[in-house]
Amino acid sequence: MTNAWSLAALWVGLALVATLLAIWFKVSTALSEIVVGTVAQLIIGVFLAKGGLAGSTQWITFLAGTGAIVLTFLAGAELDPVIFRTKWRESLVIGLAGFFGPFLGCTAIGHYVLGWDVRASWLCGVALSTTSVAVVYAVMLELGFNVTEYGKAILAACFINDLGTVISLGLIFSPFTFKTLIFVVVSAAAFAILPFLTPRFFRKYGGRVSELEAKYILFLLFAMGGLAVWSGSEAVLPAYIIGMVLAGTVGKDHALIRRLRTLTFGLLTPFYFIRAGSFVSVPALMAAPLTLVILFFAKMVSKAAVVFPAVRAHRYDGSSGIYYTLMMSTGLTFGTISALFGLSHQIITQGQYSFLVGAVIASAVIPTIVANTFFLPRHLLPRKEASAPSPRAAIQPAVAEE
Repeated sequence: MTNAWSLAALWVGLALVATLLAIWFKVSTALSEIVVGTVAQLIIGVFLAKGGLAGSTQWITFLAGTGAIVLTFLAGAELDPVIFRTKWRESLVIGLAGFFGPFLGCTAIGHYVLGWDVRASWLCGVALSTTSVAVVYAVMLELGFNVTEYGKAILAACFINDLGTVISLGLIFSPFTFKTLIFVVVSAAAFAILPFLTPRFFRKYGGRVSELEAKYILFLLFAMGGLAVWSGSEAVLPAYIIGMVLAGTVGKDHALIRRLRTLTFGLLTPFYFIRAGSFVSVPALMAAPLTLVILFFAKMVSKAAVVFPAVRAHRYDGSSGIYYTLMMSTGLTFGTISALFGLSHQIITQGQYSFLVGAVIASAVIPTIVANTFFLPRHLLPRKEASAPSPRAAIQPAVAEE
């Protein structure tokens, strides 16, 4: 399909279908878009057009990449500095445990059990080390945990976990050259200056119909992303940290965040997630389903083995400790970003990519349902939430957040 407008209509139409399915089945729109992309690529590729959805088209690749960058920025901007200051020790210990456990465990499983080469195994560890801040935030918000010390601790630990993933993706797979040094120096300077420059710039020139704030943020993300690619790294890596350092300013501007979400979830991320799903090889999954099962349990077991003792050490007993651990075991956005990074840079094959994305999707759904069905710590809920929503309803806000 060479007509750009027809191809755009097809992709936006698939995004619309995915959103309707997410509403009907009460699941994350990101999950729905990945599945729709996989099915559409299979059907169109077999019956209608040889190239399927044409996910490698340059303009689709750009929109998908922009979606990943802005979504990563928004995830970082959701960090509440007050939460982190009050729970920094706990979040640091549990967050780092949540990263290193599956990172090392899944790397070992990929290499010694599945027989993947060294680079593919490291990528496996990175992709399965993540937690899903958006899914966890959605659950906390729906149940009312977001206003409790318990919920704030979980969210802060999730941010530390994903920060470890972002940094490791850059450190392991980026070549260390003079360009890398320039990227690190410029990034450090930008991260130090932005919290002071941005609020002053917005106060003086912001609040206009021309949406100067959005242009300013996009300029930062594109500029730092371009510098990252020039240095041999990935464009999404600086976006998460930019979001974190601006969380105290941009993150508190709810109107600006809402406008950015409209742009991101309405146009950009559907291209990213549908494209990610289109690269999943259904024949590969059907040929070796045991590999998918191994990867899923590798993440769950290695995550729980280190997170649960760390949680218990901070005096979360019984259902509260298990619930905390299961929330930390979720994964979605950064898992698919890491897997697609590996596929795009030929670190992993399409079959390996399919297994990783399948395991990531399973980790977004299964731990959430199990946690809210069997281990919900009702005694920690705010009093006004004494009548808690159903477990399936608890994951509904992820439709908006992911």
